[in-house]
Amino acid sequence: MSLVEVSDLTIAFGAQRAVNGVSFAIAPGERFGLVGESGSGKTLTALAIAGLLPEAARRQGDIRFDGAPLPDDETAMARLRGKRIGMVFQEPMTALNPLMRVRRQIGEALALTGAGGDIGALLTEVGLEPRHAARYPHQLSGGQRQRVMIAMALASAPDILIADEPTSALDLITQATVLDLIERLCERRDMALMFISHDLKAVARLCTRIAVLKAGEIVETGATGEVFGAPRANYTKRLVAAARMDLPQVEHEPTDVVLVETKGLTRRFRQPGRWPLPGKPLAAVDRVDLAIRAGESVALVGPSGCGKTTLARMLVGLDRPSAGGIRFAGRAYDPNDPAIRRDLSLVFQDPFSSFDPRMSVGRSIAEPLRLLPAMDGASRERHLTEAVEAVGLSPDMLARYPHEFSGGQRQRLAIARALVTRPKFLVLDEPVSALDLSVRAEVLALLTRLQAEFGLTYLVISHDLDMVAAIADRVLVMQAGKIVEEGRPGELFVHPRHEMTRALVAARLPEVG
Repeated sequence: MSLVEVSDLTIAFGAQRAVNGVSFAIAPGERFGLVGESGSGKTLTALAIAGLLPEAARRQGDIRFDGAPLPDDETAMARLRGKRIGMVFQEPMTALNPLMRVRRQIGEALALTGAGGDIGALLTEVGLEPRHAARYPHQLSGGQRQRVMIAMALASAPDILIADEPTSALDLITQATVLDLIERLCERRDMALMFISHDLKAVARLCTRIAVLKAGEIVETGATGEVFGAPRANYTKRLVAAARMDLPQVEHEPTDVVLVETKGLTRRFRQPGRWPLPGKPLAAVDRVDLAIRAGESVALVGPSGCGKTTLARMLVGLDRPSAGGIRFAGRAYDPNDPAIRRDLSLVFQDPFSSFDPRMSVGRSIAEPLRLLPAMDGASRERHLTEAVEAVGLSPDMLARYPHEFSGGQRQRLAIARALVTRPKFLVLDEPVSALDLSVRAEVLALLTRLQAEFGLTYLVISHDLDMVAAIADRVLVMQAGKIVEEGRPGELFVHPRHEMTRALVAARLPEVG
């Protein structure tokens, strides 16, 4: 008998159907994956099983748990969810209470389920030391917060764990650690898993059977190896091709001219100490020497907290070095020099938060043109139009606001804003980490085309080695604020020398199909 059985599930908001006629079953102890792009209905399906749909949602169809229909009574549903269904949400920082210590949050989960349990033992089971119980969420890393969420979900010894994108915001090594942890817990507890993700490699790593959702409907289902190895639906074929990073090859040739150079670049931050003694300074970036040639695409990889973003912020003038220097195009870098500033641009990791929601995207994209005060109105309009058309969008969209665009469109607009001053050097901070597979492939293909057309120089910050291998001429590996290894991706990822590079390569998930 199935543990969870979903029959003809439909979820609507008014006249709009977000999930339409979805049916599947999960057996006890089975690891089942639900894949698809944003808006396909994955999370809503999971919330329906857990009885957590928003009030505005109207549900039709049948959901049975262990042979019985889900209870209509909210108290009975909460009791079932608390005791037999564990839920791990996508973003642990927002799911955890920032004002409560870990001990109290796990203790609440134990009390609500009526289950006995030891908080220290739960933390140990998910790979944390019991001392972490005294910390607040902001005092933990992303991987540690995700482990706390898993510990809370395990508090009632559930029959099924529903994990919604549990690794999407994690670096490569932490992602592999969390996937290993989930697999180990499922085997040890004989617990079923419903794993929701748009990362096909993570799904292939964990799940024995999958269903592929598109626009609220299942287009394909079956054993994971069969679906990814020989997909039947065109949609699944596109997802698998995008996961393999099959990008069109566009020729570009770096020059011998060094565009960006650093010597002994260092950024220290003062850590909090105990009064009256100050804390010891932390070197987030520690004596970094690098040289990036004009027309080159350089990738900076490493675990979270190693100093990648701090280094990038100094290169574009958003942070000042504590020591060392930067040279741009052969001269000392002055962040207040408009002639240099207009040749540098940064594409932020999250395109939505990088736009002012109260400003039209046209105003936001035009803002960097203030670095060109001599430009007349006609030239401004021409620059704006050319930047938007270069990323494949229409100037007619410029009057809209950020919330009126999809994630892929917002990322294209962020790239257009970076291009509007016609810079020479672009820093791209995790430019595709928040995007669906097919959109990610489109944006990466766009970046390679723009580099060839405009002669751009890239510094790409990422923890996705497959993306790095597809786009980078050279890779820099960072650990604890230092560059510890560098080389061409084809050589570096095959024959890594430094222990950090070996750890990153070992954490890389295998290809799907």
